[in-house]
Amino acid sequence: MFVLRDAGNKPIKVWLPDRSDLDSACMEQAVNLSNLPFALRHIVLLPDCHMGYGMPIGGVLAAENQIIPNAVGNDIGCGIAFIHTDVPASVLNEVDTGSGKLVDRIVGDIMRAVPTGFNHQKTPQKSAILDDFRPPTNPRMAALEKEIERGYYQLGTLGGGNHFIELQTDDEGKLGIMVHSGSRNLGLQICRAFDKIARDINAKESSPVPRRWQLAHLATDSPTGKAYIEWMNMALAFAKENRHLMMERVKTIVFEHLSKYAKIDDIPIGIEINAHHNYAALENHYGKDVWVHRKGAIRARQDEYGIIPGAMGSYSYIVKGKGNPKSFHSCSHGAGRAMSRKEALRRFDAQEVVEDLKAQNVTLGKRRRRDVAEEARWAYKDVNEVIEQQLDLMEPVLRLRTAAVVKG
Repeated sequence: MFVLRDAGNKPIKVWLPDRSDLDSACMEQAVNLSNLPFALRHIVLLPDCHMGYGMPIGGVLAAENQIIPNAVGNDIGCGIAFIHTDVPASVLNEVDTGSGKLVDRIVGDIMRAVPTGFNHQKTPQKSAILDDFRPPTNPRMAALEKEIERGYYQLGTLGGGNHFIELQTDDEGKLGIMVHSGSRNLGLQICRAFDKIARDINAKESSPVPRRWQLAHLATDSPTGKAYIEWMNMALAFAKENRHLMMERVKTIVFEHLSKYAKIDDIPIGIEINAHHNYAALENHYGKDVWVHRKGAIRARQDEYGIIPGAMGSYSYIVKGKGNPKSFHSCSHGAGRAMSRKEALRRFDAQEVVEDLKAQNVTLGKRRRRDVAEEARWAYKDVNEVIEQQLDLMEPVLRLRTAAVVKG
């Protein structure tokens, strides 16, 4: 870790080996954060950091009495659910179902049970979160209310991009299941609506934060700030509900197939986690109550479990936090992109990526393969190096490798 003290008004703490490892676009956004008049003490950049919209992904900002929709992100509550079993993952490829290997049967059924990409459910799903939500009254947010009804059709859907469902094997050969998704279009529309309102308010009140920084902010004690927090918290709960529903459906498929074809019925679950990495929360740091914005970062309090996934075909880690105050009790949310999706498509061929996964004995479930190079493992940083660069923030407790992956 090194500290930039001369870049902005507040220091920037960077969990990378050297300043040369920090790309210029990410650096510029971090400097903008450091110049926010309401930022507390310092800005945090984790080893997976890269340019985002307004705020770097892999960044942490502690703000006094202000909240920034773009510092939470478009996919409010994006995060990961995980369960760990004692089932030998080798049965996935060793057991024949009569119509292919067990892993192929499971992946096929997952793809039929979980809509991916832009696909939504054909019928509304049950949602306690949406049922119970009472939106704050505000004429400027009336358009958002229709998104609630649409949300019932988005529940239990994966999405595209870097979202995934993986079957994994740990270093002892045991099976894990991981689901990465968020609040879908519901969270996107909430972010867009409140960012626009924040921009209008900032212009009217002559905010010292330049519009070009894309960091429009809301006072947390204002009616609009309170409304955003209510909508954000609903989206966080919806995202967790979304992951839980997908995990339950995937788990049912996997466990039923293990029983039917591998004769494995008793499947105890060990570690079980469902946590966000795009959110803001009111926490106490350095003696002050502040809104900690974690955009592409996870909370890592002392002994708290977290998940740091790598790219498909590489490793993912289950970690325990060390509660380091320097990072506002945070660590990275993944490996982090080494190049943009556009650059990955330019540099890598879809067939090249498919063959790479096949060579590693990874089963890929994806309906449209022409954009698979966006998620090639070479487009991401090495997750093993990312882990090494933040050992003062968390402790790895479990390493997992991709056995099968479903992508949008």
